[in-house]
Amino acid sequence: MYYEYFGLNYPPFKITPDTRLFYSGSNRGLLLDALVYAIKTGEGIIKVVGEVGSGKTMLCRMLEDKLPKNIEIVYLANPHLEPDMVLHAIALEMRLPITPQDNRVQVMHALHTRLLEKHANNQQVVVFIEESQGMPLDTLEEIRLLSNLETTRNKLLQIVLFGQPELDTHLSLATMRQLKERITHSFYLDVLTQTEIRDYLSFRLHAVGYRGAPIFSPAAIRLLTKVSKGIMRRINVLANKALLAAFANEVYLISPKQIRLAARDSGFPCPRFSKGIGIGVLMVLIIIASTLGFWGENIWAYFKHRLEMTAHYENTSPPLITTVSLLEKRIQATEQWLARANKQHYSIQLLQTPETQTKSLRFFLRQPEIQALLEELYIYRVNKKGQIFWEMMYSEFAHINSATAAVATLPKILQRNKPFLRRIANLRTYNGGGEM
Repeated sequence: MYYEYFGLNYPPFKITPDTRLFYSGSNRGLLLDALVYAIKTGEGIIKVVGEVGSGKTMLCRMLEDKLPKNIEIVYLANPHLEPDMVLHAIALEMRLPITPQDNRVQVMHALHTRLLEKHANNQQVVVFIEESQGMPLDTLEEIRLLSNLETTRNKLLQIVLFGQPELDTHLSLATMRQLKERITHSFYLDVLTQTEIRDYLSFRLHAVGYRGAPIFSPAAIRLLTKVSKGIMRRINVLANKALLAAFANEVYLISPKQIRLAARDSGFPCPRFSKGIGIGVLMVLIIIASTLGFWGENIWAYFKHRLEMTAHYENTSPPLITTVSLLEKRIQATEQWLARANKQHYSIQLLQTPETQTKSLRFFLRQPEIQALLEELYIYRVNKKGQIFWEMMYSEFAHINSATAAVATLPKILQRNKPFLRRIANLRTYNGGGEM
Protein backbone atom coordinates (compact mmCIF):
# COMPACT_ATOMS: atom_id res chain seq x y z
CA MET A 1 0.00 0.00 0.00
CA TYR A 2 0.98 3.69 0.13
CA TYR A 3 2.02 3.83 3.80
CA GLU A 4 5.73 3.20 3.25
CA TYR A 5 5.68 5.41 0.15
CA PHE A 6 4.64 8.42 2.23
CA GLY A 7 6.58 7.40 5.35
CA LEU A 8 3.51 6.50 7.44
CA ASN A 9 3.42 3.99 10.28
CA TYR A 10 -0.21 2.94 9.80
CA PRO A 11 -3.36 4.07 7.92
CA PRO A 12 -4.19 7.75 8.54
CA PHE A 13 -7.73 7.80 7.16
CA LYS A 14 -9.52 4.72 8.42
CA ILE A 15 -13.30 5.07 8.60
CA THR A 16 -13.48 2.85 11.69
CA PRO A 17 -13.02 4.88 14.91
CA ASP A 18 -9.43 4.98 16.16
CA THR A 19 -9.01 7.10 19.28
CA ARG A 20 -5.33 7.67 18.42
CA LEU A 21 -6.58 9.73 15.48
CA PHE A 22 -9.20 11.82 17.28
CA TYR A 23 -9.21 15.34 15.85
CA SER A 24 -9.92 17.96 18.51
CA GLY A 25 -10.29 20.80 16.00
CA SER A 26 -13.55 22.37 14.89
CA ASN A 27 -15.75 21.94 17.97
CA ARG A 28 -14.75 18.31 18.67
CA GLY A 29 -12.37 18.80 21.59
CA LEU A 30 -14.60 21.31 23.36
CA LEU A 31 -17.65 19.12 22.78
CA LEU A 32 -15.86 16.11 24.28
CA ASP A 33 -14.94 18.07 27.41
CA ALA A 34 -18.50 19.36 27.71
CA LEU A 35 -19.90 15.82 27.40
CA VAL A 36 -17.59 14.55 30.13
CA TYR A 37 -18.72 17.35 32.41
CA ALA A 38 -22.42 16.81 31.64
CA ILE A 39 -22.19 13.07 32.31
CA LYS A 40 -20.25 13.50 35.54
CA THR A 41 -22.80 16.00 36.88
CA GLY A 42 -25.55 13.50 36.03
CA GLU A 43 -28.44 15.83 35.25
CA GLY A 44 -31.15 15.03 32.71
CA ILE A 45 -30.79 13.52 29.24
CA ILE A 46 -28.00 14.55 26.87
CA LYS A 47 -28.43 14.78 23.09
CA VAL A 48 -25.65 14.77 20.45
CA VAL A 49 -26.69 15.44 16.85
CA GLY A 50 -24.57 15.26 13.71
CA GLU A 51 -24.83 14.34 10.05
CA VAL A 52 -24.10 10.81 8.85
CA GLY A 53 -20.34 10.28 9.14
CA SER A 54 -19.67 13.37 11.25
CA GLY A 55 -17.88 11.46 14.03
CA LYS A 56 -20.52 10.49 16.61
CA THR A 57 -19.17 6.96 17.08
CA MET A 58 -15.66 8.34 17.55
CA LEU A 59 -17.03 10.55 20.34
CA CYS A 60 -18.48 7.45 22.01
CA ARG A 61 -15.08 5.77 21.95
CA MET A 62 -13.34 8.89 23.24
CA LEU A 63 -15.82 9.19 26.10
CA GLU A 64 -15.01 5.64 27.10
CA ASP A 65 -11.37 6.71 27.48
CA LYS A 66 -12.11 10.06 29.14
CA LEU A 67 -14.77 9.15 31.68
CA PRO A 68 -13.66 8.14 35.19
CA LYS A 69 -13.48 4.44 36.02
CA ASN A 70 -16.40 4.75 38.44
CA ILE A 71 -18.76 5.39 35.50
CA GLU A 72 -20.02 2.26 33.75
CA ILE A 73 -20.94 2.66 30.10
CA VAL A 74 -23.81 0.70 28.55
CA TYR A 75 -24.04 0.69 24.73
CA LEU A 76 -27.27 0.27 22.83
CA ALA A 77 -26.00 -0.08 19.27
CA ASN A 78 -29.32 -1.36 17.90
CA PRO A 79 -31.96 1.37 18.15
CA HIS A 80 -34.75 -0.69 16.57
CA LEU A 81 -36.02 -2.04 19.87
CA GLU A 82 -39.62 -2.29 20.96
CA PRO A 83 -40.52 -0.57 24.25
CA ASP A 84 -40.76 -3.86 26.18
CA MET A 85 -37.32 -4.91 24.96
CA VAL A 86 -35.22 -1.83 25.72
CA LEU A 87 -35.22 -2.62 29.46
CA HIS A 88 -34.09 -6.18 28.75
CA ALA A 89 -31.30 -4.88 26.50
CA ILE A 90 -29.97 -2.56 29.22
CA ALA A 91 -30.27 -5.26 31.88
CA LEU A 92 -28.39 -7.78 29.74
CA GLU A 93 -25.60 -5.26 29.08
CA MET A 94 -25.29 -4.78 32.83
CA ARG A 95 -25.27 -8.59 33.34
CA LEU A 96 -28.35 -8.61 35.55
CA PRO A 97 -29.81 -12.04 36.45
CA ILE A 98 -32.93 -11.82 34.28
CA THR A 99 -34.57 -14.14 31.75
CA PRO A 100 -36.57 -13.43 28.57
CA GLN A 101 -39.67 -14.52 30.48
CA ASP A 102 -39.33 -11.77 33.11
CA ASN A 103 -41.89 -9.01 32.63
CA ARG A 104 -41.29 -5.27 32.57
CA VAL A 105 -41.91 -4.82 36.32
CA GLN A 106 -39.43 -7.56 37.24
CA VAL A 107 -36.72 -6.17 34.97
CA MET A 108 -37.27 -2.63 36.20
CA HIS A 109 -37.02 -3.81 39.82
CA ALA A 110 -33.75 -5.65 39.13
CA LEU A 111 -32.34 -2.62 37.31
CA HIS A 112 -33.38 -0.20 40.06
CA THR A 113 -31.84 -2.41 42.74
CA ARG A 114 -28.51 -2.64 40.88
CA LEU A 115 -28.40 1.11 40.26
CA LEU A 116 -28.99 1.80 43.97
CA GLU A 117 -26.12 -0.56 44.84
CA LYS A 118 -23.82 1.26 42.45
CA HIS A 119 -24.87 4.65 43.77
CA ALA A 120 -24.08 3.51 47.31
CA ASN A 121 -20.58 2.59 46.08
CA ASN A 122 -20.13 6.01 44.42
CA GLN A 123 -20.58 4.54 40.94
CA GLN A 124 -22.61 5.82 37.98
CA VAL A 125 -24.16 4.20 34.92
CA VAL A 126 -24.56 5.97 31.59
CA VAL A 127 -26.40 4.54 28.58
CA PHE A 128 -25.16 5.51 25.11
CA ILE A 129 -27.87 5.07 22.47
CA GLU A 130 -26.40 5.28 18.97
CA GLU A 131 -28.48 6.05 15.86
CA SER A 132 -31.32 7.10 18.14
CA GLN A 133 -33.14 8.81 15.26
CA GLY A 134 -34.09 5.27 14.20
CA MET A 135 -35.64 4.39 17.56
CA PRO A 136 -39.46 3.95 17.56
CA LEU A 137 -41.23 6.84 19.26
CA ASP A 138 -42.77 4.54 21.86
CA THR A 139 -39.28 3.28 22.73
CA LEU A 140 -38.03 6.85 23.09
CA GLU A 141 -40.85 7.41 25.55
CA GLU A 142 -39.70 4.34 27.49
CA ILE A 143 -36.22 5.91 27.60
CA ARG A 144 -37.76 9.02 29.15
CA LEU A 145 -39.35 6.92 31.88
CA LEU A 146 -35.95 5.39 32.65
CA SER A 147 -34.69 8.87 33.46
CA ASN A 148 -37.13 8.89 36.41
CA LEU A 149 -34.91 6.41 38.26
CA GLU A 150 -33.37 8.58 40.96
CA THR A 151 -32.71 9.11 44.63
CA THR A 152 -33.85 12.19 46.51
CA ARG A 153 -30.74 13.99 45.25
CA ASN A 154 -29.27 12.23 42.22
CA LYS A 155 -30.21 10.53 38.96
CA LEU A 156 -29.37 6.85 39.00
CA LEU A 157 -29.15 6.46 35.23
CA GLN A 158 -27.61 8.93 32.78
CA ILE A 159 -28.75 8.74 29.14
CA VAL A 160 -26.97 10.09 26.05
CA LEU A 161 -28.79 10.08 22.71
CA PHE A 162 -26.55 10.10 19.63
CA GLY A 163 -28.44 10.75 16.42
CA GLN A 164 -28.75 12.34 13.03
CA PRO A 165 -30.73 15.58 12.46
CA GLU A 166 -33.91 13.51 12.10
CA LEU A 167 -33.78 13.03 15.87
CA ASP A 168 -34.56 16.73 16.32
CA THR A 169 -37.49 16.30 13.93
CA HIS A 170 -38.89 13.51 16.09
CA LEU A 171 -38.41 15.50 19.28
CA SER A 172 -40.32 18.43 17.81
CA LEU A 173 -43.51 16.35 17.68
CA ALA A 174 -46.16 17.21 20.25
CA THR A 175 -46.16 13.61 21.53
CA MET A 176 -42.44 13.93 22.35
CA ARG A 177 -42.76 17.16 24.36
CA GLN A 178 -42.09 15.49 27.71
CA LEU A 179 -38.92 13.81 26.46
CA LYS A 180 -37.69 17.02 24.84
CA GLU A 181 -38.09 18.89 28.13
CA ARG A 182 -35.94 16.29 29.90
CA ILE A 183 -32.99 17.06 27.60
CA THR A 184 -30.73 19.38 29.57
CA HIS A 185 -27.75 19.45 27.18
CA SER A 186 -27.85 19.52 23.36
CA PHE A 187 -24.63 19.31 21.36
CA TYR A 188 -24.09 19.53 17.61
CA LEU A 189 -21.21 18.19 15.53
CA ASP A 190 -20.44 20.79 12.87
CA VAL A 191 -19.16 19.88 9.42
CA LEU A 192 -15.57 20.93 8.80
CA THR A 193 -14.65 24.13 6.98
CA GLN A 194 -11.94 24.26 4.33
CA THR A 195 -9.35 25.50 6.84
CA GLU A 196 -10.37 22.80 9.32
CA ILE A 197 -10.11 20.13 6.61
CA ARG A 198 -6.57 21.30 5.87
CA ASP A 199 -5.70 21.05 9.57
CA TYR A 200 -7.50 17.70 9.87
CA LEU A 201 -5.52 16.17 6.99
CA SER A 202 -2.26 17.46 8.45
CA PHE A 203 -3.14 16.21 11.95
CA ARG A 204 -4.02 12.71 10.77
CA LEU A 205 -0.90 12.37 8.65
CA HIS A 206 1.41 13.55 11.42
CA ALA A 207 -0.38 11.30 13.94
CA VAL A 208 0.75 8.27 11.94
CA GLY A 209 4.37 9.39 11.59
CA TYR A 210 4.50 11.81 8.66
CA ARG A 211 7.14 14.53 9.12
CA GLY A 212 7.27 16.30 5.77
CA ALA A 213 5.65 19.29 4.10
CA PRO A 214 1.91 19.16 3.34
CA ILE A 215 0.87 16.39 0.95
CA PHE A 216 -2.46 17.91 -0.14
CA SER A 217 -2.16 21.02 -2.31
CA PRO A 218 -4.44 24.02 -1.60
CA ALA A 219 -6.33 23.34 -4.84
CA ALA A 220 -6.88 19.71 -3.80
CA ILE A 221 -8.18 20.80 -0.39
CA ARG A 222 -10.61 23.24 -2.00
CA LEU A 223 -12.02 20.50 -4.22
CA LEU A 224 -12.04 18.00 -1.35
CA THR A 225 -14.09 20.47 0.69
CA LYS A 226 -16.70 20.76 -2.05
CA VAL A 227 -16.96 17.03 -2.69
CA SER A 228 -16.98 15.95 0.97
CA LYS A 229 -19.28 18.79 2.13
CA GLY A 230 -17.13 18.85 5.27
CA ILE A 231 -18.34 15.43 6.46
CA MET A 232 -15.53 13.56 8.18
CA ARG A 233 -16.28 10.08 6.85
CA ARG A 234 -16.34 11.37 3.28
CA ILE A 235 -13.07 13.21 3.89
CA ASN A 236 -11.49 9.97 5.10
CA VAL A 237 -12.74 7.98 2.12
CA LEU A 238 -11.59 10.59 -0.40
CA ALA A 239 -8.23 11.25 1.27
CA ASN A 240 -7.46 7.53 1.49
CA LYS A 241 -8.24 6.94 -2.18
CA ALA A 242 -6.40 10.11 -3.24
CA LEU A 243 -3.23 8.91 -1.47
CA LEU A 244 -3.62 5.53 -3.14
CA ALA A 245 -4.00 7.23 -6.56
CA ALA A 246 -0.90 9.35 -5.89
CA PHE A 247 1.04 6.22 -4.98
CA ALA A 248 -0.14 4.46 -8.14
CA ASN A 249 0.96 7.46 -10.24
CA GLU A 250 4.25 7.88 -8.33
CA VAL A 251 3.57 11.48 -7.29
CA TYR A 252 3.98 12.97 -3.83
CA LEU A 253 1.67 15.97 -4.05
CA ILE A 254 -2.10 15.44 -4.08
CA SER A 255 -3.68 17.64 -6.75
CA PRO A 256 -7.34 18.02 -7.85
CA LYS A 257 -6.71 15.16 -10.29
CA GLN A 258 -6.40 12.62 -7.46
CA ILE A 259 -9.45 14.05 -5.66
CA ARG A 260 -11.52 13.68 -8.85
CA LEU A 261 -10.38 10.09 -9.25
CA ALA A 262 -11.29 9.36 -5.62
CA ALA A 263 -14.70 11.04 -6.00
CA ARG A 264 -15.49 9.11 -9.17
CA ASP A 265 -14.49 5.82 -7.55
CA SER A 266 -16.65 6.60 -4.49
CA GLY A 267 -19.68 7.77 -6.46
CA PHE A 268 -19.57 11.31 -5.04
CA PRO A 269 -20.60 14.22 -7.32
CA CYS A 270 -17.53 16.24 -8.27
CA PRO A 271 -18.01 19.85 -9.43
CA ARG A 272 -15.81 20.94 -12.29
CA PHE A 273 -13.83 24.18 -12.10
CA SER A 274 -14.46 26.78 -14.77
CA LYS A 275 -11.07 28.20 -15.69
CA GLY A 276 -12.39 30.96 -17.96
CA ILE A 277 -9.69 32.02 -20.39
CA GLY A 278 -7.21 29.16 -20.84
CA ILE A 279 -3.44 29.46 -20.76
CA GLY A 280 -3.18 28.90 -24.52
CA VAL A 281 -5.64 31.69 -25.32
CA LEU A 282 -3.82 34.05 -22.97
CA MET A 283 -0.50 33.30 -24.62
CA VAL A 284 -1.95 34.10 -28.08
CA LEU A 285 -3.36 37.39 -26.78
CA ILE A 286 0.01 38.32 -25.27
CA ILE A 287 1.78 37.66 -28.59
CA ILE A 288 -0.82 39.70 -30.52
CA ALA A 289 -0.61 42.55 -28.03
CA SER A 290 3.19 42.55 -28.27
CA THR A 291 3.10 42.56 -32.10
CA LEU A 292 0.65 45.45 -32.26
CA GLY A 293 2.60 47.51 -29.78
CA PHE A 294 -0.05 47.36 -27.05
CA TRP A 295 2.41 46.16 -24.42
CA GLY A 296 1.18 48.54 -21.78
CA GLU A 297 1.93 48.01 -18.13
CA ASN A 298 -1.73 47.51 -17.26
CA ILE A 299 -2.26 44.90 -20.00
CA TRP A 300 0.77 42.92 -18.86
CA ALA A 301 -0.34 43.10 -15.23
CA TYR A 302 -3.77 41.73 -16.20
CA PHE A 303 -2.40 38.83 -18.26
CA LYS A 304 0.22 38.03 -15.63
CA HIS A 305 -2.49 37.84 -12.96
CA ARG A 306 -4.66 35.49 -15.06
CA LEU A 307 -1.73 33.22 -15.85
CA GLU A 308 -0.76 33.01 -12.19
CA MET A 309 -4.32 32.27 -11.05
CA THR A 310 -4.77 29.52 -13.64
CA ALA A 311 -1.39 28.00 -12.89
CA HIS A 312 -2.14 28.11 -9.14
CA TYR A 313 -5.23 25.97 -9.68
CA GLU A 314 -3.35 23.50 -11.84
CA ASN A 315 -0.37 23.37 -9.42
CA THR A 316 2.06 24.41 -12.14
CA SER A 317 4.46 27.30 -12.55
CA PRO A 318 3.14 30.19 -14.72
CA PRO A 319 4.56 29.96 -18.26
CA LEU A 320 6.88 32.70 -19.48
CA ILE A 321 6.87 34.40 -16.08
CA THR A 322 10.28 33.83 -14.58
CA THR A 323 10.57 35.04 -11.03
CA VAL A 324 12.78 33.72 -8.27
CA SER A 325 10.57 31.61 -6.00
CA LEU A 326 10.55 31.68 -2.22
CA LEU A 327 12.34 28.34 -2.20
CA GLU A 328 15.20 29.57 -4.40
CA LYS A 329 15.54 32.71 -2.29
CA ARG A 330 15.82 30.67 0.90
CA ILE A 331 18.37 28.33 -0.67
CA GLN A 332 20.52 31.33 -1.58
CA ALA A 333 20.08 32.78 1.91
CA THR A 334 21.08 29.42 3.40
CA GLU A 335 24.35 29.33 1.46
CA GLN A 336 25.22 32.80 2.78
CA TRP A 337 24.17 31.85 6.32
CA LEU A 338 26.26 28.66 6.41
CA ALA A 339 29.28 30.59 5.19
CA ARG A 340 29.17 33.05 8.08
CA ALA A 341 27.42 31.09 10.89
CA ASN A 342 29.26 30.13 14.07
CA LYS A 343 29.61 26.37 13.75
CA GLN A 344 29.30 25.90 17.52
CA HIS A 345 25.90 27.60 17.63
CA TYR A 346 22.56 25.79 17.42
CA SER A 347 19.65 25.79 14.99
CA ILE A 348 16.22 24.12 15.04
CA GLN A 349 15.37 21.45 12.46
CA LEU A 350 11.76 21.95 11.42
CA LEU A 351 11.21 19.25 8.82
CA GLN A 352 12.77 16.82 6.41
CA THR A 353 10.98 15.92 3.20
CA PRO A 354 12.04 14.07 0.01
CA GLU A 355 13.26 16.21 -2.88
CA THR A 356 10.42 14.70 -4.90
CA GLN A 357 8.05 16.78 -2.77
CA THR A 358 9.53 20.10 -3.89
CA LYS A 359 6.13 21.32 -5.15
CA SER A 360 4.61 20.61 -1.77
CA LEU A 361 7.47 22.44 -0.07
CA ARG A 362 6.81 25.50 -2.25
CA PHE A 363 3.18 25.53 -1.12
CA PHE A 364 4.30 25.07 2.47
CA LEU A 365 6.46 28.20 2.32
CA ARG A 366 3.41 30.24 1.35
CA GLN A 367 1.48 29.32 4.51
CA PRO A 368 0.78 32.41 6.68
CA GLU A 369 2.37 30.85 9.76
CA ILE A 370 5.55 30.16 7.78
CA GLN A 371 5.66 33.58 6.14
CA ALA A 372 6.13 35.17 9.55
CA LEU A 373 9.34 33.16 10.04
CA LEU A 374 10.57 33.29 6.46
CA GLU A 375 13.64 35.49 6.96
CA GLU A 376 15.11 33.01 9.44
CA LEU A 377 14.29 29.81 7.55
CA TYR A 378 17.22 27.99 5.97
CA ILE A 379 16.72 25.21 3.42
CA TYR A 380 19.25 22.86 1.88
CA ARG A 381 19.45 19.39 0.37
CA VAL A 382 20.97 16.35 2.08
CA ASN A 383 21.86 12.91 0.75
CA LYS A 384 20.73 10.04 2.97
CA LYS A 385 21.61 6.57 1.69
CA GLY A 386 21.33 7.68 -1.91
CA GLN A 387 18.02 9.54 -1.50
CA ILE A 388 17.92 13.34 -1.61
CA PHE A 389 15.92 15.22 1.02
CA TRP A 390 15.15 18.84 1.77
CA GLU A 391 15.90 19.90 5.33
CA MET A 392 14.59 23.11 6.86
CA MET A 393 16.28 24.84 9.78
CA TYR A 394 15.15 27.82 11.82
CA SER A 395 17.38 30.66 13.08
CA GLU A 396 20.71 30.55 14.93
CA PHE A 397 21.15 30.42 18.70
CA ALA A 398 24.32 30.89 20.71
CA HIS A 399 23.03 28.88 23.68
CA ILE A 400 21.07 25.65 23.92
CA ASN A 401 18.63 27.15 26.45
CA SER A 402 17.58 29.95 24.11
CA ALA A 403 17.15 27.44 21.27
CA THR A 404 15.01 25.18 23.46
CA ALA A 405 12.83 28.13 24.50
CA ALA A 406 12.37 29.08 20.84
CA VAL A 407 11.02 25.61 20.00
CA ALA A 408 8.08 26.20 22.31
CA THR A 409 7.15 29.42 20.48
CA LEU A 410 6.92 27.85 17.03
CA PRO A 411 3.46 27.76 15.40
CA LYS A 412 1.42 24.57 15.60
CA ILE A 413 2.00 23.77 11.94
CA LEU A 414 5.67 23.28 12.85
CA GLN A 415 5.19 21.83 16.32
CA ARG A 416 3.53 18.81 14.71
CA ASN A 417 6.87 17.97 13.05
CA LYS A 418 8.49 17.53 16.47
CA PRO A 419 11.31 20.04 15.82
CA PHE A 420 14.63 19.38 17.52
CA LEU A 421 18.00 21.11 18.06
CA ARG A 422 21.10 20.56 15.95
CA ARG A 423 24.56 22.04 16.19
CA ILE A 424 25.39 23.96 13.01
CA ALA A 425 28.71 22.14 12.71
CA ASN A 426 26.79 18.89 12.17
CA LEU A 427 24.75 20.11 9.19
CA ARG A 428 25.73 18.42 5.96
CA THR A 429 24.44 19.91 2.71
CA TYR A 430 24.41 18.26 -0.70
CA ASN A 431 25.38 19.99 -3.95
CA GLY A 432 24.55 17.20 -6.39
CA GLY A 433 27.96 15.61 -6.41
CA GLY A 434 28.32 14.52 -2.81
CA GLU A 435 27.97 15.65 0.76
CA MET A 436 29.92 18.65 1.95
